[in-house]
Amino acid sequence: MNVTLRQLRIFVSVARHGSFSRAGDEIGLTQSAVSRGVRELEGELGLRLMDRTTRDVQLTGAGLNLQATAARLLTDLDGALREIREIGEQRRGRVVVAASPTVSARLMPVCLALCEVRYPFVSLVLRDDVQQDVIARVRSGEADFGVIIGPFESEDLIVEDVMRDSFVLICRSDHPLAARTEVDWQALSGIKLVMLDRTSGSRPVIDRLMRQRGVDVHIVQELAQSATVFGLVEAGVGLSVLPSLSLPLPADASLVAIPLVPRGERTIARVRRRARSLSPAADAVWSLVGEWRDGKPVLVPPGKGP
Repeated sequence: MNVTLRQLRIFVSVARHGSFSRAGDEIGLTQSAVSRGVRELEGELGLRLMDRTTRDVQLTGAGLNLQATAARLLTDLDGALREIREIGEQRRGRVVVAASPTVSARLMPVCLALCEVRYPFVSLVLRDDVQQDVIARVRSGEADFGVIIGPFESEDLIVEDVMRDSFVLICRSDHPLAARTEVDWQALSGIKLVMLDRTSGSRPVIDRLMRQRGVDVHIVQELAQSATVFGLVEAGVGLSVLPSLSLPLPADASLVAIPLVPRGERTIARVRRRARSLSPAADAVWSLVGEWRDGKPVLVPPGKGP
């Protein structure tokens, strides 16, 4: 027996419409092709499935039995094929995202968890790097896209802001400024500061804000990692200005974080090559990052995590 899907689809359409011509209109075949498909199916089965008159089409007992089964099987098959196509074309693949340190530590873990829930066939690989290396990975194609600190502009890259992050003063709990609910930037003039170095995407933003606020800067140490900055501040080497995403403070540290005013902000931006389109899998993760709002990424619902 050599029954084809084409024959079954023709039969189910004729049975549903009770007409060869209307079935032909639905599936894009001529009436004669539809009639031939039904005859071929009947020949393969050795049964008459339809009684034809000049006015309508009536199913035989065998035809009625086949209609119910064939319609259900075709519906299940179409659903399965649609699901496989979505997995194969849009939801499967390896995606490499490069991100700046605070973004990698505070935002990307949630993105990774959410990706596993929404796109279980996508393998998301995170590369945490200083900003200049993130941009280099994106430009070289080593990373599908990056998440960086803005503002940032480049003719060869597409840069889209996704959220904002403010800055805070980090000091010991016994420092005179620690009792304040907020600290003016100008209060930092002449105070020893322990800062992130210039490989950080935040540093140019902080420098610009200090110039705008007229701060007389006295930097005594420049470091690559927020964790090291916390250690030096706790040791009494100086105070620091860090983005809010650097929080929380170390649990065993006698440190406090105080908002700086007027409010100064950096942007978190997603960046990709202008001349290259993203794969369907990478585009899905790109959209996930775009869902971040107000400094808070969309969280995995309780009990829905991997």
